[in-house]
Amino acid sequence: MQEAFNHLSTVILWEADSLIFEWIMKHKEKTNHITIEHHVIHSVYLERTVKFDVYIPANLPPPEHTSLLIINDGQDLPTMPFEDMLNDLNSKDELVPLLCIGIHCGDERRREYGVAYSADYKQHGDKAGLYSKFIFDEFMPYIRKKYHAPSFKEKSFAGFSLGGLSALDIVWNHASEFTRVGMFSGSLWWRRKGYEEGYDDENDRLMHLQVRKGQVHPWLRFFFQCGQLDEQEDRNNNGVIDSIDDTLDLIVELKAKGFSDHHISYYEMPEGKHDVPTWKEAFPVFLKWGWGK
Repeated sequence: MQEAFNHLSTVILWEADSLIFEWIMKHKEKTNHITIEHHVIHSVYLERTVKFDVYIPANLPPPEHTSLLIINDGQDLPTMPFEDMLNDLNSKDELVPLLCIGIHCGDERRREYGVAYSADYKQHGDKAGLYSKFIFDEFMPYIRKKYHAPSFKEKSFAGFSLGGLSALDIVWNHASEFTRVGMFSGSLWWRRKGYEEGYDDENDRLMHLQVRKGQVHPWLRFFFQCGQLDEQEDRNNNGVIDSIDDTLDLIVELKAKGFSDHHISYYEMPEGKHDVPTWKEAFPVFLKWGWGK
């Protein structure tokens, strides 16, 4: 009888432990779970509706203790999937409180993304100034009102390819609003002359010119990602693809302004391509660089 009682007690304790463990795991998943909210607003500046997704960690502190990361080409984030990435990092307690918002591009992506002070030689980017106005006059007021956030601890911007160029341009020209920028396979070749029109590296790359003529903002931090398989073009035949050359040259311009290795992180991927799977691999590196504990 005593043996049977001991066995029954063991079973009851084992089942109780199992239930407790199951509750802990469910509670942990709930604690680290990302909630995604989908929004659509009409932009007067862009004359279209703009979609964006807000990735909200559980137990997010008040906005003044939360960082905000805005991401261009937000329509690519579900492909990663970005939600799983954030859940994984948060479950390991690797990130400080971070609210991420992915803004979907529109049909006129090549017109809205670019360098606001000048369209490129094909007149691409002619709406980049309007996109910047959308960010500050329409998008941010909506976010502040919707999430009762008169201010955030800090704000940053990131983007892929041409969306990365747009993010850098916006941060550079509104440095008082931001602390970090992330570029993934950034379109730093954006130029005011075609190659057959007397193009020159020194004088015709629009973002490089803007940095050269601009002011140093010592609080800014820059993250650049490039893949060695981003492209095959090598206009100066130096054995280095243009996307890497353009990025390294921009880093030279930033350092000439007074930025140092403390301000700049360069992440080159030997197998990296100009695609979402590459950016999926690189993005956690960026997140931990900017908001890692």
